Amino acid sequence: MEIKIKDIESIGEAARQFVSEIGDRRVFAFYGKMGAGKTTFIKAVCEALGVEDVITSPTFAIVNEYSIPAGGALEGAIYHFDFYRIKKLEEVYDMGYEDYFYSGSLCMIEWPELIEELLPENAVKVSIVEQEDGSRTVVA
Repeated sequence: MEIKIKDIESIGEAARQFVSEIGDRRVFAFYGKMGAGKTTFIKAVCEALGVEDVITSPTFAIVNEYSIPAGGALEGAIYHFDFYRIKKLEEVYDMGYEDYFYSGSLCMIEWPELIEELLPENAVKVSIVEQEDGSRTVVA
């Protein structure tokens, strides 16, 4: 999958395209430099799934939970992780990461490189790369 995001105005369409390609995959590891747009894209994906909760970066909380309304293509919970501030893997063990990653719910993970060895084998690696013209490319 490769999705181009020309500008912030087109992020909603890019998110809808991403959602249409989720299939039965549930764990998505988002890679990209600081400022590449990981949080912004995950927020757009949540909105495309119909999430009505306030969607914010879980930088300090590590994980935020959002509800997908019933009746859509997917329903249930989305867990949005930001492992940027993790100093030791023990912190991830202590939070019970397995309960999230293997729950069958959608998991959107920022900074997965900091917990790489804990990612499920079937996690989808998604890269967001900023192009010279300011557009973004999402590749999975």
